[in-house]
Amino acid sequence: MRRTNTFAVRPLSDADERLLRDLLDASASLWNELNYERRQQFFDGESVWDTADYRKQYVGVLGSATAQQVIRKNKSAWKSFFAAQDEWHNGKRDERPSPPGYWGNEEDGRELRTFIRHDLYTLETGERSRLEVPVGKALKHEYGLGYHDRLRLEVAGDPKWDGEQGRLEIQYDERDDTFRAFQPVTVPDSRQDSPLASEEAALDVGANNLVACTTTTGQQYLYEGRDLFDRFRETTEEIARLQSKLREGRYSSQRIRRLYRKRTRRRDHAQDALVRDLLERLYAEGVATVYVGDLTDVLSTHWCAEVNAKTHQFWAFRSFIDRLSDTAEEYGITVEVRSEADTTRTCPACGERERTDRDGDVFRCPCGHEAHADLCASRTFLERQAGEPVGSMARPVRLKWDDHNWSEIPYSPERVSPNEKRTNQSTREGKLASVGTA
Repeated sequence: MRRTNTFAVRPLSDADERLLRDLLDASASLWNELNYERRQQFFDGESVWDTADYRKQYVGVLGSATAQQVIRKNKSAWKSFFAAQDEWHNGKRDERPSPPGYWGNEEDGRELRTFIRHDLYTLETGERSRLEVPVGKALKHEYGLGYHDRLRLEVAGDPKWDGEQGRLEIQYDERDDTFRAFQPVTVPDSRQDSPLASEEAALDVGANNLVACTTTTGQQYLYEGRDLFDRFRETTEEIARLQSKLREGRYSSQRIRRLYRKRTRRRDHAQDALVRDLLERLYAEGVATVYVGDLTDVLSTHWCAEVNAKTHQFWAFRSFIDRLSDTAEEYGITVEVRSEADTTRTCPACGERERTDRDGDVFRCPCGHEAHADLCASRTFLERQAGEPVGSMARPVRLKWDDHNWSEIPYSPERVSPNEKRTNQSTREGKLASVGTA
């Protein structure tokens, strides 16, 4: 069973920070050089596996083992690309995949990251938490380190998971000027802190509300996305404005490329954090299977430009499913993509389809049922997959992105629907159930 510990890491001095940046920048340079050669070979119809020995070129800065880890990561990315391409050729994917991209460039700034082999770093936690990683001889000489010295970094936070450590990833998050370390560990099944039960969950994926989730335990989660999309659209409009001012024959500029990169990183950061937050909550509830709606028909070209922008560019549904599946594997949770036809117009209380109505986020049925439309859809979807009614629902947990975390929103009494109260007999009359927690 795979789990991932996440830490903030801090250089102990200005020199150590420069050293760390040089280490990450060299890793990005290695990735870009190798990836450039493989992309050229791919577009020329040649094998992408016959490349120069970049490990030798970077051994002085990164060390042989770290250079090899970056090369292996790139190889893995290309293998995933070819697997996705086969799925596209076989009709299992609607969108043609793109070859692995670059980690930025020297002119506009590289994406700073590296990978350290599992047996070459030391992580100690306690009163004086620290992380030690190897560097190449050239960097040791430049920064005055001894032959056996390693770069030492301060660690903020305690590990959640304890087990056999895997390959460490270190990256720089430019949004909040923080270096982060991601440590995968293998945890024996006998040491699970919350063993998986047979509970299930279903997700309704959108753009105004990124994810609406209902579980068979009676919990509901709503991740709101309007603010995120508004910022995405503002950046898109600024890109279009700058493109309109380009001289004839030019299609981009340094500023435009920077805005594209900023837009993508902001979206991916929020998406990664959403997946991690959601799966931690579901794992704590004993959820073993997550159902996600198949949006094949929805993702076809829509007449509305704003809908296209949300489904194809902003939310990047395929990318989200890949992230969800990869992270769920760490928790031992299975992700299954199923048809969600008619779930958005089916009443979970009486099953009515034809006479229901949706007004923005509000779902109404002639039977009297009224609740949040996306949460209704996720509940109907779940009951269809589980084959039985879910039962009473707790008050939904609403979450909003603050550029760093998904935080629960204090409940607004004016937005409460009577049908969002817990209806079982254990709830005292007149008192709403408390917000669910992970």
